[in-house]
Amino acid sequence: MLDYLSSLPGAVTLGLIWALMAIGVYITYKILDIPDLTVDGSFATGGIVAAVLITNGVHFSLALLIAFLAGLLCGLVTGLLHAIFGIPSILAGILTQMALWSVNLKIGGQSNISISFRSYDVLFSQVNVVDALWKIALGVAIIIGLLYLFFGTELGASIRATGNNQMMAKAMGINTKMNIVLGLAISNGIVALAGALLAQYQGFADINMGRGAIVIGLCAVVIGTALFSKIAKNFAVRLATVAVGGVLYYVVFQTIVFLGVDTDLLKMLAAIIVAVFLGFPYLKRTYWAKFKKRLDDRKILTTKEG
Repeated sequence: MLDYLSSLPGAVTLGLIWALMAIGVYITYKILDIPDLTVDGSFATGGIVAAVLITNGVHFSLALLIAFLAGLLCGLVTGLLHAIFGIPSILAGILTQMALWSVNLKIGGQSNISISFRSYDVLFSQVNVVDALWKIALGVAIIIGLLYLFFGTELGASIRATGNNQMMAKAMGINTKMNIVLGLAISNGIVALAGALLAQYQGFADINMGRGAIVIGLCAVVIGTALFSKIAKNFAVRLATVAVGGVLYYVVFQTIVFLGVDTDLLKMLAAIIVAVFLGFPYLKRTYWAKFKKRLDDRKILTTKEG
């Protein structure tokens, strides 16, 4: 039991790093109402870019900034494919993701790059979990604050309007195509930043490190919004619930590993969790509503007969 408890700070730290990525997914999935599969590629791009820069003597803070900008470019490509060339969002994300595999390999020059804290100056590492935990928690809080301020501006509000009702937004004179491109760029910039943080935490970057990222991101978004939907009325609180969802996902992940469940099944379990949380509201609206109606009808009949 002590071994399990001692592993929880590491799980929370990883959960916060992936929660940052999930916040990027939230922007496209919940705000823009666009399923974006670019994140599997842009997450790795952030990690690879940061690793290459750090190994070439660039300070980690500048490496994080450039990784964020690289993610912006990834989202920009997907946005242009979707908004300008009319390619469906899912297919546009897949095309960008495919291209990024080759791009990441060319940027890194190899599939795996080591950035051990023993050899390079990094923001944090998994050797000192407590140091990493408070730094990433502060970083997530800052990102949430910045996004809250941005989406409270006129431009941010127009992006939210585009996601809520694109036809109505167009009728109001809002440039919806530009908003979609901008939203996708911001989303993937945050995702790439999370990838850069993970690379420093684990001490290496890999071109496959983003594989399945969209599933983890959706898990965090769905779990957070489902558990805290009644209290998450404020936009900043909604973003915070996504972060909590990411932490809960990784705590559950750590618990499953501790219990000895086959780790090969973890991705499948994550997909099942997403399916359950996504399908539950629909089942509640349809089957539960019908069942409740039947119960009410029976009560009315019983009352009349009495």
